[in-house]
Amino acid sequence: MYTVVGAPMTRSFRVLWALEELGQPYELIPALPQSPEILEVTDSGKVPALIEGDAVLTDSTAIITYLADKHGDLTAPAGTLARAQQDAMTQRFLDELDAVLWTAARHSFALPKDQRVADVKPSLMWEFNRNLNRIAPLIKGPFVMGENFTLADIVLTHCLSWAFGAKFPVDNQAMLDYGKAMRGRAAHQRVAALTKT
Repeated sequence: MYTVVGAPMTRSFRVLWALEELGQPYELIPALPQSPEILEVTDSGKVPALIEGDAVLTDSTAIITYLADKHGDLTAPAGTLARAQQDAMTQRFLDELDAVLWTAARHSFALPKDQRVADVKPSLMWEFNRNLNRIAPLIKGPFVMGENFTLADIVLTHCLSWAFGAKFPVDNQAMLDYGKAMRGRAAHQRVAALTKT
């Protein structure tokens, strides 16, 4: 069984969702960034962490990639062109969506107050929507990679949900419809229920 250290309302959601999609048992240790619980397993203080035996894995995308490869689902096989295309899309979401949202979060609460620049948020909202509008036409099926749900869908949907929580307006109707469909998946619903307890 896996152990996940991290609060469901953080990037830990991605790991929990992947585990639910894969049908793998896990124990959740709720922990916020820089909390004593996460600092016990990683000196970065960042969530999530996945514990398997004596090994501790960090970074949500690295963790879900490992889980997908290990269990042979949620991903194209390593060494294939389809995998390279999936990885390229996933990295694009991290670069163009996740990084923008994290910059906004840092200037909202993560940085020391004297280092925050509140005026940066409108620019980040504009950049997020510009990037999202460029990404939307690339999604040709019900899922990022077409007919198969993959970890790229987990990352993109989490970014869309994060944007909603951060009050970033999303104007692209195709992306709103996509996000609603992904949040309707049973595995997503089970993790979302954890955020309410």
